[in-house]
Amino acid sequence: MPGDVIKPKNIKETIMALKKKPTTGMKDILPREMEIRNYVMNMIRETYGTFGFSSIETPCVEHIENLCSKQGGENEKLIFKILKRGEKLKLDQAENESDLVDSGLRYDLTVPLSRYYSNNANELPAPFKALQMGNVWRADRPQRGRFRQFMQCDIDILGESTYLAEIELILATTTLLGKLDFENFTIRVNDRKLLKAMAQYSGFPEESYDTVFIILDKMDKIGLNGVAEELKREGFEPSSVETYLGLFQEITKDVEGVRYCKEKLKDVMDAKVAEDLETIITSVDAVKTAKFKMEFDPTLVRGMSYYTGPIFEIAMDEFGGSVGGGGRYDEMIGKFTGNNVCACGFSIGFERIVMLLLERGYTIPSASGRKAYLIEKNMPAVQLLEILKKAESERAQGVQVNLAIMKKNKKFQKEQLMRDGYEEFEEFYRTALK
Repeated sequence: MPGDVIKPKNIKETIMALKKKPTTGMKDILPREMEIRNYVMNMIRETYGTFGFSSIETPCVEHIENLCSKQGGENEKLIFKILKRGEKLKLDQAENESDLVDSGLRYDLTVPLSRYYSNNANELPAPFKALQMGNVWRADRPQRGRFRQFMQCDIDILGESTYLAEIELILATTTLLGKLDFENFTIRVNDRKLLKAMAQYSGFPEESYDTVFIILDKMDKIGLNGVAEELKREGFEPSSVETYLGLFQEITKDVEGVRYCKEKLKDVMDAKVAEDLETIITSVDAVKTAKFKMEFDPTLVRGMSYYTGPIFEIAMDEFGGSVGGGGRYDEMIGKFTGNNVCACGFSIGFERIVMLLLERGYTIPSASGRKAYLIEKNMPAVQLLEILKKAESERAQGVQVNLAIMKKNKKFQKEQLMRDGYEEFEEFYRTALK
């Protein structure tokens, strides 16, 4: 009948059909973590701002052609693709994927930045120092410190051809980590041109370099002998494999190792490659303010195929792996404009940094501290007004004041507030009114 209310046959079944947990690889962020995240984001903006980086933003959705341009390495296999919409979507007429898909969620911030710069270069300074923070998506297998949706934080310098870009990026990133109380980490550096020179010197065919580098990238996990076995299994000449791995046994992980490469590879590599790498290492070491080590690592590869020169990575023992990385990518913007633009960037693993801070029980520095007012239930309005005025007065002085009705189990209530960082408590009770 018109006007009748139609009720579900079984309300409980209807409710149970909805899922409480986030989809695989996503997560809900609780207040304690959100507080840390906001603090880190503010510290990023403040620190990178002192180095002259300007904040920008790009859309989370990109053209599928840009995402599948063979610039993103293995990440291109992990794209969340978006179906065409409205009249453009004709499922019954689709013959291949391009008939169904025209865009996707970005898997990193570098491809969007390159498109952004190509589209807006005339409005931007040269060189342009960009800071970009935003979520990215990869259909990856979730694990500790890795999600399918995660925040990425990049700084990039576009239009600077010299090693000043690398030096500034490393100093800005390490200064930030130092301010977040990280120390004794390592910045590993290498150069893609040096990697190619070593492969050429050893006699590997040029078309096989990517295969060689993919295997070399496993050095940390399978060791020198494991790399040798995999290279031989791929059918490479034993003499090439022996020469190649012999280089790694001779190279030290400091500027002397860089100088060794300069001399050893002089017939296949421009000396300037090694000289610039040495300058980057020694310059950062000379002026750094944070406590960390610069290390030349000839096994460092970095997975992205768009890197063209120096590459770097942050190794942190307490995580047991990388918490950031980057490098020079001088040819990517040219894919959009036809004219190459010098570009170099550094990305910190925002999610991993936040995770480590949470695990160590990091407390956000606060000059004025935090205070909780515990107010007895049914407080008369006139007395509550006085309490509100007192709270406003303290907040005006920079104190964080949290008002809460007093619970029966006051001890447990205080313990919860202390876990949230509240250091001081003030209790308010009803008084007899005259």
